[in-house]
Amino acid sequence: MFTGIVERSVRVASVSDGTGFRRLNLAVDWPDVKLGESVAVNGVCLTVAEVPEAGLLAFDVVPETLTKTNLGLVGPGDLAHVERSVRVGGRIDGHFVQGHVDGRALLLEHVTTTDGEWRMRVEAPEDLARYIVPKGSACLDGVSLTVASVNGNVFEVALIPTTLRITTFQRRERGWPLNFEADVVTKTIVSWLERRADCGDTDAPATTRSGTGVASPGPRANIREQLAATFAAMAAAGASGSGAQDDDDEEQNGR
Repeated sequence: MFTGIVERSVRVASVSDGTGFRRLNLAVDWPDVKLGESVAVNGVCLTVAEVPEAGLLAFDVVPETLTKTNLGLVGPGDLAHVERSVRVGGRIDGHFVQGHVDGRALLLEHVTTTDGEWRMRVEAPEDLARYIVPKGSACLDGVSLTVASVNGNVFEVALIPTTLRITTFQRRERGWPLNFEADVVTKTIVSWLERRADCGDTDAPATTRSGTGVASPGPRANIREQLAATFAAMAAAGASGSGAQDDDDEEQNGR
């Protein structure tokens, strides 16, 4: 489990092919890392297979992962985002990230708004579009980001200067396949709504909290609207209880 708060970008020292896997050697100085630990590399949960020498960590990547993520495209000298797994009792500064990439989302373009905000416009696979909602979370190449706008399966994320400094996003060209993991909470809610809709149950409440004004689950076509309404109600409920969270969010990586 990770949080999408990338710790640094590190160089790929070398790449070699074995029988049924590809080994990535990353130049990262974590002297306390042990064999078998989990590290997210561009958002993909990988296991430390070897520590060849000080300042070097080795990971074995199977063909399926190479096909479904961008790890098959990285080579010696390239940069990769890394994050160590979260510890129990530690702070969750981003959102829950499993390191199980859902698909690859194409970087369409970099956008600078009229007020100078830097954004990325991204195209997600059609079958994953239902998990993308305004103000929801998305993980791109291991970075926890807030969805700024959505139009079908195309969405934008806003990037703060800290994110641009730590990550490779600013240097990525159009067409780069970003590793995309949808928010696990959103996926759970959408899956539940879809199952209820498939069963023909349109009367089940979308929330147990009274007075939120959230519509009951309906046809699949309305699931994104229901989910957005649920998030809006939750945000409103949180804002009425405390106004401190907004200040904290501005300091988070990728927020």
